[in-house]
Amino acid sequence: MKTVRIVGVPEHFNFPWQMAIEEGAFEARGINLEWTNIPEGTGKMSQMLANEETDLAIILTEGIVKSIVEGNPSKIVQEYIASPLLWGIHVAATSDYKTVSDLKNAKAAISRLGSGSHLMAYVLGKNEQWDLEKLQFEIIDHLEGAVSALTQRKADFFMWERFTTKPLVDKGVFRRLADCPTPWPCFVLAATNKFSSEQARVLGHILEVINGYTAEFKNIPSIDRTLANTYEQKLEDIKQWMSITQWSQSKLSKETLEAVQNTLVDLKLIAKKLPPDAVLI
Repeated sequence: MKTVRIVGVPEHFNFPWQMAIEEGAFEARGINLEWTNIPEGTGKMSQMLANEETDLAIILTEGIVKSIVEGNPSKIVQEYIASPLLWGIHVAATSDYKTVSDLKNAKAAISRLGSGSHLMAYVLGKNEQWDLEKLQFEIIDHLEGAVSALTQRKADFFMWERFTTKPLVDKGVFRRLADCPTPWPCFVLAATNKFSSEQARVLGHILEVINGYTAEFKNIPSIDRTLANTYEQKLEDIKQWMSITQWSQSKLSKETLEAVQNTLVDLKLIAKKLPPDAVLI
């Protein structure tokens, strides 16, 4: 049995992996797939790939591209979610901020530098034509840290996946001002160069299994109820989320990679671009 380590955020996007593990689909291929939830998100997972603390990661596209350009010895294996991620722009429920334009010169809570919440603050700033050099950040590690930072006024706003934070909006902890979708497919599967080169056959088996699960995922009877119960979401929210979410079994295109790198350069988040074969398997 070959042990393979994989990390991802504890969100509904990754439920197909949990199903495949629980149903023994990887074990049937001789693979002991060890899944670890990383609530801190992409910045932490990029670090784990770089340090070879994991073999694989389900990770935000823009975050891992930035990390690879900066020297992370990893590559993107394929798309995982082909649809954009809908980032909710949240403030404390008691905050005086009423519109996104009010957030100019406000401080953003981010999980860590290089995270999706960090990079998307720049995307938001560009969309709003703010001075990006004046963006301010408060590092809060994870969602619970964001709750503390916003309610204690240590930060002013927080961007996170809309449906994951919806229960906090419903409870009156956060108010969502608007949404900011990513301009590209949101999640990819990334692998360390060591793993993809030394375990190419094992990686191929993992892809066959998970791509089979994601291709059929939406057709599973009552999967929306299962997700609602598992992630403590309202059924109507899960139905809406599933209607706009598309799992992928395809490679990330060179055109998409170019668009991501162009945006990161434009936002001055990377100093150079890499050719596709330096980023994609």
